[in-house]
Amino acid sequence: MKELSDYPAVEAAIMARGVEWDFDPTLDRIGDLMDVLGEPQHAYPVIHVTGTNGKSSTSRMIATLLGERGLRVGLVTSPHLTTMRERISIDGQPVSEERFVETYQDLAPYLEMIDAKHRLNLSFFEVLTAMAFAAFADAPVDVAVVEVGMGGSTDATNVADGSVAVVTPIGLDHLNYLGGTIEEIAAIKAGIIKPGAIAVLGRQPAEAAEVLMRRVVETGAAVAREGVEFGVLHRDLAVGGQILRLQGLHGVYDEVFLKLFGEHQASNAACALAAVEAFASGAPTALGEADMDDITRGTLSGGEFHGAEGQLDPGLVRAGFATASSPGRLEVVRTGPTVLVDAAHNPSGMAASVETVTEAFGFTRLVGVVAAASDKDVAGLLEELEPVLTELVVTRNSSPRSMGADELGELAGGIFGAERVHVEDRLDDAIDRAIALAEETGEFQGAGVLITGSVVTAGDARTLLRVEERP
Repeated sequence: MKELSDYPAVEAAIMARGVEWDFDPTLDRIGDLMDVLGEPQHAYPVIHVTGTNGKSSTSRMIATLLGERGLRVGLVTSPHLTTMRERISIDGQPVSEERFVETYQDLAPYLEMIDAKHRLNLSFFEVLTAMAFAAFADAPVDVAVVEVGMGGSTDATNVADGSVAVVTPIGLDHLNYLGGTIEEIAAIKAGIIKPGAIAVLGRQPAEAAEVLMRRVVETGAAVAREGVEFGVLHRDLAVGGQILRLQGLHGVYDEVFLKLFGEHQASNAACALAAVEAFASGAPTALGEADMDDITRGTLSGGEFHGAEGQLDPGLVRAGFATASSPGRLEVVRTGPTVLVDAAHNPSGMAASVETVTEAFGFTRLVGVVAAASDKDVAGLLEELEPVLTELVVTRNSSPRSMGADELGELAGGIFGAERVHVEDRLDDAIDRAIALAEETGEFQGAGVLITGSVVTAGDARTLLRVEERP
């Protein structure tokens, strides 16, 4: 086999394994690869994160809090915004091109071995997941925070056993792969909750909560639920973010500045805090089979978390949240007019973004730029956006899944009215036009542009607007 010695060649080799969203849901291939690599995913404790919306933001906040405690932290996130290296981060930074290449070279002979054994080759995501686990073992890290790619039970990351399993809010997304109901999707995502783990559950629809709690009881896991064992007690808007009062598992944390906007990010912060507290203090009393009726009625508080004994240093918590970031999540990338980049790609995520824009930004004129994948609920996205946008520019992004600009324009016209919709074939032209439309009245202070519809759209926009690469 020819050795690949530079980053572009390695990136191309990984991409040649197929697109990320086309996969065969099984742990057989990745399990066999982990076996021949010596099970690197078991060389350190893991905090595993799934959900429909908020996974990346929550994972990043967990990693930042752990880093403030002096731990060496590995972080897996997906998809990437700009560079594939973003998916594998150590100590808050994406691995270097040199380290990325070295890790791939170490795995390459084993990739061929596993490919030959199975009907289908290892996928794009499986290879990157294996590289992350191997890189963390080699570093070595003290703990890994691992975001699920899609779903849970059959996601490649699930070869790891999280000592803490975090489930952010569940909604309808990836219906072709995960099922058409909240219950079906929740059942798949619940697969990351393993025996002996602590399940940290963000606020859930009732039908998802019941599925998750049944999994907790079946596995004998302990549980901490937002709104019961932990949560947001109070929040106030602040310049550049918000000030939070958080109820943790072991105490209350006041005057926490979070430089991310919106109620949903406050909830993500509460989940991140609970996850780090759970990791630091160990499991409380697990639930038993006899408790299930009380759980579903909401009358049982779950495992017992004991007072301030396990409370984190409030100063470290404040420092961690003050530096936490989540690129591409209502990220201000320009001012005069304000340009926001947001990766919302399903109706529930867009609803949260719209609520946040309304709350945190005093726009008198907001122009949207939307490019979205054709297999998403694009009409649902547009319906959430319509009340807050003055005008809309539709386009396409760099993904082959992107809906064509003309098709998107026709769909948007039925929701916004044709007079409010403009069509541009290229994202760069769409951004330029949106900025010009926002500036038309000369009210720069109240004018804004929101670029959204897809993680790919957010990444493409950050590249075009030359946003500095960040972890």
